[in-house]
Amino acid sequence: MLWLSAPVFLLGMLVELFVLRRRRLPCYDRRDALLNIASAVGNQLVAAPWAVVEAAVLLRLHSAVPWQLDGWPAWVAGMLAVDFAYYWFHRAHHEIRVLWAVHVVHHSSESYNLSVALRQPFLLAVTALPFLLPVVLVGVRPEVLTACFAINLVYQFFVHTEVVDKLWAPVEFVFNTPSHHRAHHGSQGQYLDKNYGGILIVWDRLFGTFEPEGERVRYGLTKNIGTYNLLRVQTHEFAAIVRDVLGAHRWSDRIGYVLRGPGWAPGAR
Repeated sequence: MLWLSAPVFLLGMLVELFVLRRRRLPCYDRRDALLNIASAVGNQLVAAPWAVVEAAVLLRLHSAVPWQLDGWPAWVAGMLAVDFAYYWFHRAHHEIRVLWAVHVVHHSSESYNLSVALRQPFLLAVTALPFLLPVVLVGVRPEVLTACFAINLVYQFFVHTEVVDKLWAPVEFVFNTPSHHRAHHGSQGQYLDKNYGGILIVWDRLFGTFEPEGERVRYGLTKNIGTYNLLRVQTHEFAAIVRDVLGAHRWSDRIGYVLRGPGWAPGAR
């Protein structure tokens, strides 16, 4: 389904580029944009075969659920359940280092435009299944859940832009918007590990991870890697984990370097 969205993504980027030029604002960095597109292609090459495994597992679990939702209630329940699961999926990828090693790819660009939405990790799809399994218990068919997940991701493409300012206050209160997601991509302290929502920002408000956009956002990582090498961008944090694990003296520290948060070190609280 995401491959079918490619023309929409391309059209969106062309419109954004036109607006940026009309406003005489900084446009796309060619090397960065090409890296983003290459990342999306690699992501989908892994996601396509993995989808077969994922579908088999979800169908098997769904067959054991004694209730089932159909029609529009299934779509409403599916969209809400998927968005709730996405919040925790996204949050886990910021708070568990081995998952951050996957997700960091998306945050490694120092630019912010619609092409950055395509800067996806090759391994992202294989980390989603544990978060989708509980959603099946809602009683929604796996094909509906898959469509809801795709809709969620397509929505998020359009929040990766600076050409849209803050929206009407009620919209900003309920939905994830370009303003909220700009803050999520910020490298300043107040923006770190905030605004995980996919379509809805209410989950962040409920669970204490909301931060409004205030200070001008600096995009990228707290320590930027300064490269357009596709393989290094995709693997640099895994390499850092390996170095830390090999340099550790205790098994508890080795486990900590893998499962604790990014930046954790022995003796840290």
